[in-house]
Amino acid sequence: MPGLAEALDAVGALDRVLTGGLLRPGPAQGADLRAFAAALEGSPLAARASEAAEKAAAGTAGEDHLLALAAARTALLGSVHDALRAVSQELTGRAPDADADTDTDTEADPETGAEQPANLLLAARSWLCDLARTGWRNLDHDVVAGAAPVVSAMLPEPSLRRLATLLDGLATELAASCPGAALERVPERRWGDLWSRAMLLTVPGAAGGAPAGTVTGRLLPLGIDLHEHATAAQAQVHAVLEPADGSAPRLVRAGVSVPKPDTVVGAGVWQLLRPHLSLLGAVGEGHAVEVTGMPVTGEGDLVWSEEHARRGEPAEAFATARVVLPTASAAPTAPLDRHPARIAEPVFLEGYAIEQDADSGAVTFTVAGHRLLVDTDRVPAAGPLTPKAVASSHACIGLLRWDAGRFRLQPLAVETTVRKKPVAVHAGAWAGGTTDKAGIKAEKAATTAVTVLRERAGKLLRK
Repeated sequence: MPGLAEALDAVGALDRVLTGGLLRPGPAQGADLRAFAAALEGSPLAARASEAAEKAAAGTAGEDHLLALAAARTALLGSVHDALRAVSQELTGRAPDADADTDTDTEADPETGAEQPANLLLAARSWLCDLARTGWRNLDHDVVAGAAPVVSAMLPEPSLRRLATLLDGLATELAASCPGAALERVPERRWGDLWSRAMLLTVPGAAGGAPAGTVTGRLLPLGIDLHEHATAAQAQVHAVLEPADGSAPRLVRAGVSVPKPDTVVGAGVWQLLRPHLSLLGAVGEGHAVEVTGMPVTGEGDLVWSEEHARRGEPAEAFATARVVLPTASAAPTAPLDRHPARIAEPVFLEGYAIEQDADSGAVTFTVAGHRLLVDTDRVPAAGPLTPKAVASSHACIGLLRWDAGRFRLQPLAVETTVRKKPVAVHAGAWAGGTTDKAGIKAEKAATTAVTVLRERAGKLLRK
């Protein structure tokens, strides 16, 4: 793809600079900074990026200059995202829905539309600039610990929780990697992504996310994408919305995030998430959800509220994938979410040939002459879907992603044959509870761990 490698090389140049730090930049860092700025020539950010690069190369960059570098890096990755998204939509035959049909007379969500305390945003930016000047290779616990008071002050503010969670996660990773000089390999791209995103979120109003309107219709779940971190978990339900007014179906998402102790793993994660989103149960139980006046953002994310939802009729995910998914349009991507790693295009495949590497176990689907690597590592342990089931499947609902320089498929559910009978196996089948023997065993073990943690937390609060 023309320009793709050049854009990623420019991002890599800035990431190398952040690894060494900007306190006393050397000639190699100066060259990388100039190469990075050159990639922005002809763009609206060209002058700002050039000035910031020169100041950083001289060791005199202020916070505004570092913010400009973060913005330029995000813009470059945004251009990569747009190019890859165009390819993925061409592969799926799906057109973007630039003008989502929503009611627009709803008020901004109080959690995202609230005014953000400027002093806390500046404190967060100051810590992030300290990181950039120090560099990943020179990290120590004193520098990383500077995030703790900022995060603690942010968490009580609903409008700042998104940034607070990001800072907390980044600080936790950095603390676990101290001292930086002892690291065998620095995850430059990942830490560069987290740093630049956090920098932009320190700009008042950058978080966005306020509902653009409401939707009414029938929600047909496709599957659940579960994300786990040592301190947090998120379940994101991908679904198709059939609007009540008879307009074209739309791809939407509904998610919930919760803090998570690192001792809660496997099926225990569902116990933390389950009370917050009834839609999780709809996936495992196989039914639709009728939504009325449900708030939705311009990017197709439902701001879930139980009062706007009720249980619908039975709806099988594979029937939805075969009949409705091909006609569903996709919402535009929010500016700060334009990143290759954020591409997750729902797709349905069947009639493919399967290859499995005897040594690594890697699974590859061949569809219409195209080879597509299946990312079975993304299948969560908190469900019945296994690499074995994927390797013996004949139909698959998944997310088309871009990772390590190529498109990959993340399975959400497969149709396979068990004892000569067709069976659908979902990664999120245990989200709302299960009668599966393996699921019951995992739930029981997880219940004990969660109960103990809640009892300990209760004792601490009483003290």
